[in-house]
Amino acid sequence: MTADQLQSIIRAGLACEHLTVEGDGRHWYATIVSAEFEGKRLLARQRLVYATLGDRIKTDEVHALSMKTYTPAEWANAPSE
Repeated sequence: MTADQLQSIIRAGLACEHLTVEGDGRHWYATIVSAEFEGKRLLARQRLVYATLGDRIKTDEVHALSMKTYTPAEWANAPSE
């Protein structure tokens, strides 16, 4: 899987205002900004993202995904990435 493919999968399941994905094909790092995170705690946000991946996590197609999740307001005030 490529970063572009993983990005497309996440975008297909979650409306993102900003999304970056980097990694080595097995270990991934994502920065995700979505209004769908409004009012949700960190674990609930991560579950939303993992839900977009479906069985890809269970089958080890995506081995590991580290993420930073922001609402649009949080992103506007976040340090530059």
